[in-house]
Amino acid sequence: MDERCRAVAALIFAAEGPMSLDRLCLFFECQRAELRPVIDRLLEAYPVSRGGFYLAEIAGGYQFRTDPDLSHWLGKLNRDRPFRFSPAALETLAMIAYRQPVTRGEIEYLRGVDSGGVLKTLLDKGFLRILGKKDVPGRPLMYGTSRNFLEFFGLKDLSDLPTLREFTALDPGLDSAADLQTESGLAPAEELIIEQELKDA
Repeated sequence: MDERCRAVAALIFAAEGPMSLDRLCLFFECQRAELRPVIDRLLEAYPVSRGGFYLAEIAGGYQFRTDPDLSHWLGKLNRDRPFRFSPAALETLAMIAYRQPVTRGEIEYLRGVDSGGVLKTLLDKGFLRILGKKDVPGRPLMYGTSRNFLEFFGLKDLSDLPTLREFTALDPGLDSAADLQTESGLAPAEELIIEQELKDA
């Protein structure tokens, strides 16, 4: 492994969050095309399950992450109370992830309850961001998920979210989209995926 490859690995390792290719290019004062092969070599050098950690493409950047199979051992290292979402926060976050951009009124229509407190909590935790104002009377704020959301759940981008078709393939008993609807208007797949990802995080 040459010096540049080692330096890229060290920068990714030392960064507080995912390191984008553009940011790496600033360090090395080069073009993306020059560093892309280096990233590819590192992805091959640090695959999942070869060791205790691997290089992943997360939230528009690259980050070393621990093997999910070792979560039990890592839990012994960090004995702080694990991060937990309330059911209301999980439901709201799932709605926003799959339907963004979405307004508070649209969320409350689907949930049937006031969601101001939940939205504030998710914003404070950095899982949501304000995308602007909707061009309708009252100009309500529109919400979407943040880069921190992608990083927390280990997603490269929003296209990595499971589709409803993928969930129906897992459960042959669900034959149609109608079978997937809940009283909130959110599909069980959308409700469950974030809860499952939290357990695996």
